[in-house]
Amino acid sequence: MFHIIDTTTLVGIIIIASIFINKKSQEYLQGNEQANIINENEEEESMNVVKVDDNTFEQEVLKSNIPVLVDFYADWCGPCKMLSPTVDEVAEENDDIKVVKVNVDESQNTAIKYQVMSIPTLVVIKNGNEVNRSVGVIDKEEILSMIK
Repeated sequence: MFHIIDTTTLVGIIIIASIFINKKSQEYLQGNEQANIINENEEEESMNVVKVDDNTFEQEVLKSNIPVLVDFYADWCGPCKMLSPTVDEVAEENDDIKVVKVNVDESQNTAIKYQVMSIPTLVVIKNGNEVNRSVGVIDKEEILSMIK
């Protein structure tokens, strides 16, 4: 059997549903803002990763006397955020390599020079020369095998 709902009741249901959806949306957005603050703080905590730009790339990377893992990334890139903790972990656990991050939005000349077409891109540089490259999210073992 069908129940007929009058217009006033239907409008009331829609208003209540709208209020509920609005409240849940606000809770979701507030949760994401807190998550972003936490992620930003976590990113800043890694002391073993050096952020470089167009001006410091040559000195920090090309003139390094140890192998360098270069992480080309952007702040807005979801896969980059997924890979970042793994790169940080590699940096903290391996004193025999240098790990640097290059923000492609802020260091476009370096990104162009290394033909970075997609991010995240990891590049291994030894004695000033690129010896290995990976595009996309990979696990820690794959990163370590790129370096060795």
